[in-house]
Amino acid sequence: MLDILSLTAPVFILIGLGYVCVTTRLVSQEATRGMGKFIITIALPAMIIRGMANKPLAASLDGSFLLGYGLASLLLFAGGMVFYRRLRGAGLSGSSMAGLGMSSANTGFMGASICAMVLGTEPAARGVAMTILVETTLMIPLAMALADAGATQGEVRWRKRLTATLKGLVRSPLLIAIAIGLFLSAFQIPLGGVPLQVVDMLATTAAPVALFAVGGNLYGLRPKGMLADASLISAVKLILHPALTALIFLMLPGLSPEMRQAGILFAAAPMLSIFPILGVRYGLEDQCSAALLLCTVASFITISATIALIT
Repeated sequence: MLDILSLTAPVFILIGLGYVCVTTRLVSQEATRGMGKFIITIALPAMIIRGMANKPLAASLDGSFLLGYGLASLLLFAGGMVFYRRLRGAGLSGSSMAGLGMSSANTGFMGASICAMVLGTEPAARGVAMTILVETTLMIPLAMALADAGATQGEVRWRKRLTATLKGLVRSPLLIAIAIGLFLSAFQIPLGGVPLQVVDMLATTAAPVALFAVGGNLYGLRPKGMLADASLISAVKLILHPALTALIFLMLPGLSPEMRQAGILFAAAPMLSIFPILGVRYGLEDQCSAALLLCTVASFITISATIALIT
């Protein structure tokens, strides 16, 4: 048990430190948001490139991992969306956002940090590229398209929003980093010397800065009477998502044990840190904020349990 706590405690201490620093105004919340932007646009792309460079294409892009993680997330999204709509009587927008919260992880911040601490930087860097690929090209566009369809009745407006979402994905630094990594792997272009040192230095900043930013950005989130919704979404996310991912991975014998563990750890992370921001468009910011706050706090227990089960 102490071995597990030695892995998870630093993660949540850094999150708590970020929260306390913003609460006491030692650091402004604008600064932690700037840290988050640094992670998404520079540090995490460097980590992705580091994990994919100087490796054969098959090692950088594991088809079994993509299939298993994508299928688990998609099945949970569909099941969670239907279940939430029937149980809570929510519309298409509300149930789509709930399904996204249940099936998409905080990959770039908590997922990558936890995986790096448990398995090392190498599998974390490989895993983060593939989970981000699943979430940014499949899960988020699907959920936003369905939520937009529920929020608007005009087909033209729905198509415009979907087009805008896809354009945003094309410009995503994370997807650009994945494309660079795949290019280097496919053509066996070596990355070494000064460029490799710079990428290494940036990649090592990703985990601690990301966790501090997560804590700082939690400041100001309030449940506001949304405990029932938040509890349901959080329970499915923290328990069923890693469980379903583990089950599907067992059916894919070609997947290495290390990458199987990495995928389960990513699935065990709380939902996307931008979940409340996505919910604003549909008037669901209170529900999404409450779910993110509760899920992040409760994940200390569930992540510790997940690590104990898979290691």
